Amino acid sequence: MEKYRAWQHDEEYLALVGDLLAKPEVQRLADFTQHHFSNRLEHSIRVSYTSYLIAKKMHLDVRSTARAGLLHDLFYYDWRTTKFDLGTHAYVHPRIALHNAEHLTELNAKERDIIIKHMWGATLALPRYAESYIVSLVDDYAATAEVVHPWRMRMIEKVAGKAAN
Repeated sequence: MEKYRAWQHDEEYLALVGDLLAKPEVQRLADFTQHHFSNRLEHSIRVSYTSYLIAKKMHLDVRSTARAGLLHDLFYYDWRTTKFDLGTHAYVHPRIALHNAEHLTELNAKERDIIIKHMWGATLALPRYAESYIVSLVDDYAATAEVVHPWRMRMIEKVAGKAAN
């Protein structure tokens, strides 16, 4: 799990998102379970930092990628129980996150596209920027990893426990 804390020591990354991380509205994401074994803040940081590293390697817009990656799930409800008349959670929550992010900080066009289209694949609107694709794909990967890895570790422990008996 140490690799998931590398962001805390990355001064370049922290310079890009530190002001957002200091905001109570972002810290409040820690109060919401995201993918069974993580909270929304942990998930958002994982998506943001991983996307930032990829964008950096590809010489893309690291600032927009890191900041929008952090804000992509800026909503305050349990998506398993809250339902909307306007559409599915996959459709609605990026719009809520964008609305909340716009009240938190100034966003550029790329950051807006990253947030609103991060559910690409589950929604139809194609991302406009490479950075939007990166955040969308990293979000999918992170969500899967956040569910599968802890579940896999529990299964290994269970099997090891039975073998020891």
